[in-house]
Amino acid sequence: MAADFPFARSVVVVRSEVTEKKTGKTTADSRYYVSSAEPAERTPAQWQGLVRGHWGGVEIRNHWRRDAIWGEDRSRTRDATALANLALLRNALLALLPEHYAEVSLPEVHEQLHSHPAGCLRVIRSK
Repeated sequence: MAADFPFARSVVVVRSEVTEKKTGKTTADSRYYVSSAEPAERTPAQWQGLVRGHWGGVEIRNHWRRDAIWGEDRSRTRDATALANLALLRNALLALLPEHYAEVSLPEVHEQLHSHPAGCLRVIRSK
């Protein structure tokens, strides 16, 4: 398999199968990861550990903060455009808040901004 990445040395394919408990329907999925490491540099178990570590980090660094601070999973909005716009705003705030509230924890910042939503707009407009 060829990858259009100049420093790609390995393409790791992770295949999974999921069965829904309610329906019994099984779906298969393949995910591809590109690495600059040579295939023989790691064992299959080590490659798997890298993939799991990557997604664990994504969950902790990104999704957890978006859900715990902004309540993203509680949203009842089903409009794809609205969801995308809200996600962009949340991401912008998570990136900018440490610059404006360096000495304050994210939960404390949330409490402050919850009472004064215009503060969110001031933070976003500051760039």
